[in-house]
Amino acid sequence: MSNVGILGIGSYVPNKVFTNEDFEKILDTSDEWITEMTGIKERRYAEDMDTSDMAIKAAEAAIKDSGLDKSEIDMVIVATTTADRHFPTVSNMVQHALGLNHVASMDQAAACTGFIYSMVTGMQFIKAGTYKHVLVIGADKLTKITDFEDRSTAILFGDGAAAVVLGPVSEEYGIKSFELGSNGEGGKWLYEEEDTKYIKMNGREVFKFAVRIMGQSSVNVTEKAGLSSHDIDMFIPHQANIRIMESARKRMGISVEKMSKTVDIYGNTSAASIPLSMAYEYDNNKIKNGDNIVLVGFGGGLTWGSICLTWGNNKEDTN
Repeated sequence: MSNVGILGIGSYVPNKVFTNEDFEKILDTSDEWITEMTGIKERRYAEDMDTSDMAIKAAEAAIKDSGLDKSEIDMVIVATTTADRHFPTVSNMVQHALGLNHVASMDQAAACTGFIYSMVTGMQFIKAGTYKHVLVIGADKLTKITDFEDRSTAILFGDGAAAVVLGPVSEEYGIKSFELGSNGEGGKWLYEEEDTKYIKMNGREVFKFAVRIMGQSSVNVTEKAGLSSHDIDMFIPHQANIRIMESARKRMGISVEKMSKTVDIYGNTSAASIPLSMAYEYDNNKIKNGDNIVLVGFGGGLTWGSICLTWGNNKEDTN
């Protein structure tokens, strides 16, 4: 084993769609304004499900795609800031629901950057030889901490989950570099209010932070991998705001066709955002074996992180 890569991927989004036109009925806003400012047209709401329910469905799909038996999963990591409750954790619930042989499990909270943090954590366990196959899930039900009377935040968020199975791959594939960071001083700009438990955000400050850090971290991780922007086949940023995403893309010097965009159909799904986009592109045959991919995100805390990987896991080579 030389590297750690993605052996399987799966996703789940709820059936209920809430559109900009639906928001026009309850808030002083318009489809045109929301679309121009955020790029969002609709989002999914998990009315009768919780975070764990979505995580379980995404996990089942990822394990099936990997071709592994459930008994081969050694660890479960769930990135979320909207767990069903403090404990048992979402990862506990996934482990139990899937009958994963009492393997180690934990939730990881880094807001919208949580999936990146969890990918890197899983990679380290595999590289250390402690575990061989780690199930990593990004899942959030942001609607349960959204103030639907606050038009500056209500329009942004949706629910969903996506998962990957990490495992050993040959040298040409897998995670080539990563970057993680945080700035607790900026936590006052994006946080969960103690009294109401709602998301609160200073949009101007978060926008400035995100524009700077998303582009710079993407460049950093590409260079760490020994690549240039010309070598990147797909850029998958956190789907928070189309203007932030476009700024990062331009900083990377990547054409618009190479940037994944699901913000229009899913909105901001926090820890699920990046893997949902990755699964969307995979399901639509936009990612192929050997593609170099950059994942980058930012979130409350403030946190940020990025990964450069080469897609592939030897399955195509041996079939």
